[in-house]
Amino acid sequence: MDIFPAPAKLNLFLHVIGRREDGYHLLQTVFRFIDHSDRLHFDITHDGVIRHENLIPGLTETDDLCVRAAKLLRQRSGRESLGVKIHLEKNIPLGGGLGGGSSDAATTLIALNRLWGINWKRERLMALGLELGADVPVFIYGRNAFAEGVGEELHAVDLPSAWYVVLTPPVQISTAAVFTSKELTRNTIPIKMAAFSMGQGHNDLEPVAMRMQPVIAGWLGWLKQQHGTTKVAMSGSGSCVFAEFPSESAAREVFGRLPGDMSGFVVSGLARHPLSDF
Repeated sequence: MDIFPAPAKLNLFLHVIGRREDGYHLLQTVFRFIDHSDRLHFDITHDGVIRHENLIPGLTETDDLCVRAAKLLRQRSGRESLGVKIHLEKNIPLGGGLGGGSSDAATTLIALNRLWGINWKRERLMALGLELGADVPVFIYGRNAFAEGVGEELHAVDLPSAWYVVLTPPVQISTAAVFTSKELTRNTIPIKMAAFSMGQGHNDLEPVAMRMQPVIAGWLGWLKQQHGTTKVAMSGSGSCVFAEFPSESAAREVFGRLPGDMSGFVVSGLARHPLSDF
């Protein structure tokens, strides 16, 4: 059985700059990988059956991104006789805006591309991943990235080393509900990568998510009161919020003051996806 990591991501900012005629939103964001991962186990079979051995409760194989990714890759590559048993160690919070499902799908594509002997190039695998979700391609791309379009136009960025306090409120946010909310503004003025490097950027989804789940506002407010942070924001459509620090000691000092009714973890930022050299 082969084991592959599926890291979480943070959106260091997220601007909604418009909406296409097909309903998809036009975004600008910076994806940062962090050293907090799900782990996927793959046991290759030759019975033509793809199955997830430990589906997340409430999820069917029809909805499971790992199964969907495996079936899509097998279909497009013409390897119908191949199968796989998938086992998922889930560490990334569900519905937290950390990209767990997208990362799991990307890792499934990367792993089976290798284990099934398909050996497609990165660009072809990224195009396949986009059919599964807008966040999937960046995990195949393998670099921290400035993203535009619906999230698929990627430009590699070199980010300074940093540590993060990531808080995990006990609520889940529906990405679809946030993006379809009448309260969401969709007219943020686009910025250049240089503007982000000078510290500009915010998350347009924060106000909507905080109205849906007021606990997010409270946890985000606590982080904003802490000293030594270089950035405080919600990731993606929430519910997770984070504060960035220049050192591990600074992050752990703040985490040590965390109130007893809050939960989360301390983690370092990654320079690359751990499978970037596939």
